[in-house]
Amino acid sequence: MQKSEYPGSTQLRNRITGNCDQRSLSSAQIKHKTVIQQSKPSSSTSSPESARKLHPRPSDKLNPKTINPVGPKWFLTSFYKEAQCQGILYFRLIHGSVKHRLQWECPPENLPFDPLLITLAEGLRETKHPYTFVSKEGFRELLLVSGAPEKAVPLLPRLIPVLRAALVHSDDEVFERGLNALVQLSVIVGPCLNDHLKHLLTSLSKRLMDKKFKEPITSALQKLEQHGGSGSLIIIKSKIPTYCSICC
Repeated sequence: MQKSEYPGSTQLRNRITGNCDQRSLSSAQIKHKTVIQQSKPSSSTSSPESARKLHPRPSDKLNPKTINPVGPKWFLTSFYKEAQCQGILYFRLIHGSVKHRLQWECPPENLPFDPLLITLAEGLRETKHPYTFVSKEGFRELLLVSGAPEKAVPLLPRLIPVLRAALVHSDDEVFERGLNALVQLSVIVGPCLNDHLKHLLTSLSKRLMDKKFKEPITSALQKLEQHGGSGSLIIIKSKIPTYCSICC
């Protein structure tokens, strides 16, 4: 004998079936939306800023987005960190479209050469931008101020070992910066440099064997003789016998 269903059982079964159908439909709609969202390109990755991060321009490496490379963030792994903490760096680096320049916070002739000049000389051994530019340009500009000879001569015993470290460096660009700094120093201190020349000429004689450095080293030796006088010629000839005097 077949049992009869209760009056409300059919409605309950239909309601349960309807709920299951709605849940299945909702689940299908969610999956469909997920597929569509995944197929669409992300707005963050398609933005110009994101594209620049994925494909950086060459100028981004040369021109960091700052005009103050001597701030604390830049000197975490550099010898400049100590100088920055001591507050002896008195300039900012201004990035130009063609070339860079230093902006001094006060007239450089009013600044103490000790230890600023020595710190900049140590920076000649840096190999990364902006340290390379900051060191060579700061060293050059500081030697151009009035009263530079009187301030630089007492520092020669401490400057010469630093310049020698740049001249014996394996990096060619570091050597060139050291050579230019040596010439700039000789212009300022003149014959006072003669007593220290013997410590520098050995590294110059070794590099003189390299063809690409023969001309700049010869030019530097001539300027050392020009500003150092006859006393410098004797010292140069003792270390580099093949050198020809500018007086010949």
